Amino acid sequence: MKRDERRVVSPWNIANVLTVLRLVLVPFFVVCLFLPGTGWRLGALALFGVASLTDHLDGELARRYGLITDFGKIADPIADKALTGAALVSLSILGELPWWVTIVIVGREVAITGLRLVLLRHAVIPASYGGKVKTVLQIAAIVLYLLPGIPDPVKWVVMGGAVVVTVATGVDYIFRAVRLRQVAKRARGE
Repeated sequence: MKRDERRVVSPWNIANVLTVLRLVLVPFFVVCLFLPGTGWRLGALALFGVASLTDHLDGELARRYGLITDFGKIADPIADKALTGAALVSLSILGELPWWVTIVIVGREVAITGLRLVLLRHAVIPASYGGKVKTVLQIAAIVLYLLPGIPDPVKWVVMGGAVVVTVATGVDYIFRAVRLRQVAKRARGE
């Protein structure tokens, strides 16, 4: 009889703690964003920056040290979307970002996160290079909107790029999910 030698990873690891920290920072970021004054705005920017860094760091630590857990697979994309979604919705409420941009980006993120959660029991579709570019563009665009004194055309160009890449990677993800489903059906002999 063979022993099961798979290592059990505790959900209480540094990668998951960083993911939870990102979720905890979201309401503080939103409060700072709505308070008047440049100081509060810079505080919101700092919180957004720290939370965005945890997004990169938690994934890197999970992969490097084998800390991947089911909790992390579910909580990480939710924390990512909570942060960017809160930023976009808040900027739209403040009248600084058109609502259609927020609706397109948040709609795509919610739809793809839902699709990822449905597919999770079959397989994980790894993030593509385009998905990483999308994340960087979204963060860069939000940072430009948070920074005081950035000229509107600069903000619009970067946010426009973020919207285009967000939509394109969403379509790509759907195609990859359909192909995965077809492969799974063939493997089951359906």
